[in-house]
Amino acid sequence: MAQTASDPAAFNDVMIFDAVRTPRGKGREGGGLATTLPVELVKQLIDALGQRQGAAVKAPDHLILGCVGQTGAQGGHIALVSKLYAGLPESTAAWSMNNFCTSGLSAVTAGVDKVKAGNADLVLAGGVESMSHVPFLADKGTYYTDPAFSASLNYLPVAISADILAQREKMGRAELDAVAVDSHARAAKAQKENLAQQSLIPVKGKDGAVVLTRDEYVRGGVTPEGMTSFPAAFADLGKMYAPVLKKLGLDGLDYVHAVVHSPGTADGAGLAVLGTRETGAKKGLKPRARVVAYAESGGDPVLGLTAGRAAMEKVLKKAGRTLDDIDLIEYMEAFAVVPALFYRDYPKARDKVNPYGGHVARGHALGATGAILLSQLLDGLEHKNVRTGMVVAFAASGVGSAMIIEREG
Repeated sequence: MAQTASDPAAFNDVMIFDAVRTPRGKGREGGGLATTLPVELVKQLIDALGQRQGAAVKAPDHLILGCVGQTGAQGGHIALVSKLYAGLPESTAAWSMNNFCTSGLSAVTAGVDKVKAGNADLVLAGGVESMSHVPFLADKGTYYTDPAFSASLNYLPVAISADILAQREKMGRAELDAVAVDSHARAAKAQKENLAQQSLIPVKGKDGAVVLTRDEYVRGGVTPEGMTSFPAAFADLGKMYAPVLKKLGLDGLDYVHAVVHSPGTADGAGLAVLGTRETGAKKGLKPRARVVAYAESGGDPVLGLTAGRAAMEKVLKKAGRTLDDIDLIEYMEAFAVVPALFYRDYPKARDKVNPYGGHVARGHALGATGAILLSQLLDGLEHKNVRTGMVVAFAASGVGSAMIIEREG
């Protein structure tokens, strides 16, 4: 019987030979990566992969990059520009893609499809975002800049969607505070003890000196008591969208998320090397993991941050697994309500979710985050010497992506 895309066995021969990431710098003037162009971040990851894996990885059939802000320093087809800047072969095809904050993981799934279909032997896939160069919503899309058009599609900023979700689920401030405190504590411990950071690549400046080695937002000493000094942050933003909220019957929205419950805007990049086991044998590449299954999902654009959970349920079904079968989970902390709901619904899974902190603590480099989380997951599986991991990514307006992998060796 022919294999189909819904058959998890169809993905067994798609391997992840390596996955690397940069640190996440604060995405603003003065941040650790603010003077580094996004194409330079990609180039340094490609160079690092060459050093780790050999010259073969620098001659891929395809380069696929997720990126949300495709304008300015990230405009002009960022994957193609990165290919040229990094000195990849002329024969390498390039794709730039935007799937909002799941872009980095969605790019990897696109690479899996390329390999599985026999349309590429070796793919570099991931994402990049430099928010110090290209701020949030800098592309000025009509979807969110034209009030009449936005209102016709019930567009709401993701922060408002997070508060709507919290209100619907009766999520209190204490639960959100607990997510932020725990995320920072775990991230600070991981940095201090150098846990699961074997694929974190230091970034160098123009003079060759290292400019950043760690995720810049992480700090220790974040306490529940300290959380109380941060008020709910998005009521004024909600006033700007009062007509939409009224139309939806949400004009009495109870705002609860503070800035400490939101991931900081960041600069960063992540990149994975994909191919078949046979390609690895030919090119001398030893796989770190194999792709078991992946899923993409849409969702309610008003609630926004629900499609990642739908993608997770979909990928578990495709793989014939349950959460009990997953050893480690990188679950995107897209506002604190998202992981808080997961912990409420699946308390037994808590210890295997984001053990090294999530991006409420580490920062959110939009189109790069999914690929960064995949790299972190690989490091975590190896650090804990466990086998099966899952990445779950969320994005605004009802976009979700998830992937299950199994560590080799």
